[in-house]
Amino acid sequence: MAKPKRNIVAAAEETSTPPSELTTTQSIARVIKAEGNSLYSCSLPNQKTILVELPSRFRNTIWLKRGGYVLIDTKEADVRQNKIDGEIINVV
Repeated sequence: MAKPKRNIVAAAEETSTPPSELTTTQSIARVIKAEGNSLYSCSLPNQKTILVELPSRFRNTIWLKRGGYVLIDTKEADVRQNKIDGEIINVV
């Protein structure tokens, strides 16, 4: 059964409205490469490359392409015990 259209519209609106100001753990990054399984390599403004994931609420709803810009949050990077350094919270 197909997803209700209201869920798709709500997810699109959630990603298209950026926050008014960034916190210390948020940063704008450029998508370099799709690694698979909703993982993306992104380049930070200081040219550091990190691996971020697309949350499950955006999967199959929002698509990212190389060269696009995203807002990432790295606040849970210290808690995780894997290679993922952050999470995509907004598509610019």
